[in-house]
Amino acid sequence: MNNTFKGNKEYVASEELMSAVNIAVTLEKPLLVKGEPGTGKTMLAQAVADSLGKKLIIWNIKSTTKAQDGLYVYDVVQRLYDSQFGTAGVDDIAKYIKLGKLGEAFSSDEQVVLLIDEIDKADLEFPNDLLWELDRMEFYIPETKETVTAKQRPIVIITSNAEKELPDAFLRRCVFHYIEFPDEDQMREIVKVHLGDLDRRLLDQAVAAFYWIRGLRDIEKKPSTSELVDWLRALIAGGADPRDVEEKIPFAGVLLKKDKDILTLEKAKARR
Repeated sequence: MNNTFKGNKEYVASEELMSAVNIAVTLEKPLLVKGEPGTGKTMLAQAVADSLGKKLIIWNIKSTTKAQDGLYVYDVVQRLYDSQFGTAGVDDIAKYIKLGKLGEAFSSDEQVVLLIDEIDKADLEFPNDLLWELDRMEFYIPETKETVTAKQRPIVIITSNAEKELPDAFLRRCVFHYIEFPDEDQMREIVKVHLGDLDRRLLDQAVAAFYWIRGLRDIEKKPSTSELVDWLRALIAGGADPRDVEEKIPFAGVLLKKDKDILTLEKAKARR
């Protein structure tokens, strides 16, 4: 199967992003993608999987996530419970080993796309704890004395919101790409993917208002792409007059989620 990512109709990707994906696939290195919320980092993995006809496995990282969670979990509590009730096969430790998302990717007979989403949410040691597994594409389970080796090297996409600096040793092993926030023309294309053909005046006014709001100096949480799409849905459902959208900015609470930002918007509107 051709492993060249060319984007698809559901995901608007720049030439630079497509090149970064294909370089990472060719070099067999993880692709580390950074960018502010709403730039399509998480959706990229689904687009790559769809484009290449591969299964997507998602490992969502939380503040409490440990590298071990992605490899396997030994359910010692269930084994103890079974032993108390005389369940047959309790001596078979392998029954109580459950593979994590990385283990699933390694065990797949066919190559998969593995998304490690928001890696910077975990503690600082998390990326370093994965270096061996991502380099060697294997890990050891001491309880069963088994080494799990990747049958097919997965295509690994890692996203980060840049909340923390990642270790240099980890960065050296990745292909890096920063997704710039879409410009107005790109944003129109993205909106069309989600909403199809819109009233041209509504789209133009909404996009102009959206970027004007993002450009206000005192806005703390700038609206993202998903919030623009939601806002357009709200404008359509609310029967907003396309001629008034840029000036009045109705349903601003769909775009802005902080009291201070709403107040900043109202003051800015009054000064226009």
